[in-house]
Amino acid sequence: MIDQHAVQVRRIYDEPRTDDGTRVLVDRLWPRGMSKARARLNEWCRTVAPSTELRTWYHHEPERFEEFTRRYLDELATPEQAAALAHLRDLANHNSLTLLTATKSTALSEAAVLATLLTSSGTRP
Repeated sequence: MIDQHAVQVRRIYDEPRTDDGTRVLVDRLWPRGMSKARARLNEWCRTVAPSTELRTWYHHEPERFEEFTRRYLDELATPEQAAALAHLRDLANHNSLTLLTATKSTALSEAAVLATLLTSSGTRP
């Protein structure tokens, strides 16, 4: 469970803010047109991202978000992704955490699903 540190979701294309804390890119692919220097990341946690198959199926279609979330939660239960999620939990326990994505609609992204998991006391995954 997260202590009192904030977990927020932002677009990687937005300028970094002083309250970002630890900045982690959670997309599987590097964002187009973004240099590593401009991104100002603390790390890139691509292991926690949805599989290529799930990402391709979802294609950020809003009507598929509920099903995407269900399938993504199933993926997050696999050992490699569960370890990556545990790492994000650890980061959030020690500092504010900003999950970054290139997605236009952050509310319908894997970063939003991760933020909900990190800020809830639920046991899933």
